[in-house]
Amino acid sequence: MAVPKQHYATSSLVIGYALCSSLLAVINKFAITKFNYPGLLTALQYLTSALGVWILGKLGFLNHDPFVWETAKKFLPAAFVFYLAIFTNTNLLRHANVDTFIVFRSLTPLLVAIADIVFRKQPIPSKLTFGSLLIILGGAVGYVATDSGFTLTAYSWAFAYLITITTEMVYIKHMVTNLGLNTWGFVYYNNLLSLMMAPLFWVITGEYSDVFLAIGSNRGSLFEIVAFTAVSSSCVFGLLISFFGFACRKAISATAFTVTGVVNKFLTVAINVLIWDKHASPFGLFCLLVTIAGGILYQQSVTGVSSVPSQRDPAASKLMDKTDDVDEYSEEDQEKGISGKISGV
Repeated sequence: MAVPKQHYATSSLVIGYALCSSLLAVINKFAITKFNYPGLLTALQYLTSALGVWILGKLGFLNHDPFVWETAKKFLPAAFVFYLAIFTNTNLLRHANVDTFIVFRSLTPLLVAIADIVFRKQPIPSKLTFGSLLIILGGAVGYVATDSGFTLTAYSWAFAYLITITTEMVYIKHMVTNLGLNTWGFVYYNNLLSLMMAPLFWVITGEYSDVFLAIGSNRGSLFEIVAFTAVSSSCVFGLLISFFGFACRKAISATAFTVTGVVNKFLTVAINVLIWDKHASPFGLFCLLVTIAGGILYQQSVTGVSSVPSQRDPAASKLMDKTDDVDEYSEEDQEKGISGKISGV
């Protein structure tokens, strides 16, 4: 009976991760459409994630590093970059469709590879990796050239997001290695410090005045039922993808996890096309698929060189054991587990 139970537990984790990952970008787009306060929305997401990790830690379901001010001071620059990445991501979804977001998110391996070569003195990528990066770039250029929804505001946020998420991915590698935080400790510090920074951005952007005006005009009720549901779903899914991302990574092999991530991207595109008209033209969707295909080749080229496809932790019951001290860290952890809210694709 142990094998069937383990199989069902692992399958449940994979399905849960696939649903969270494929739906998160669409849910975030829906949330920012119905609740047009990006600063407050991200603050609520930070609160949910930080509080969720703290409560689950108290209940013994996970192990995270305790909050120490000395560590927090060292981690503050990384948290600031993380905040900017989430902030620009939310504003990109506010002004553009999900397809545009996926295209620019798929461009990050290209910029990360360049940054690794220039700043971290990494070797030049292999021919397969270089070719996959060119495919990503070609698909992105084709998408932008035919995007009927092109606006200067949307693409300004898109490039701002691209710069900040690339900076985060390169810088966080260095930061995590030096501080020695476990994965859930990283989630905890990232979200808690970002929550502390949120009021400053409310003042800088002037969003606080819009929020107070909305509270006054609605007689103290800021949320309508649809907006409340969208925001709540966004916050909950942001935390759930952290859980399912880490648990799934431990339960299945690296190759299986990569394949699941690829399927999730196609599911996101399909869901986005089916549920509303906020998507690209047919040729734009083709270019998007080319970009995703380039991402698949990139992942395969990197995985083939840097990892051994071994089974991680076969027992689902061990997924949340207190063994987080020896966590693997990768760019995909950034997207699907640690950041949680950046997109899930």
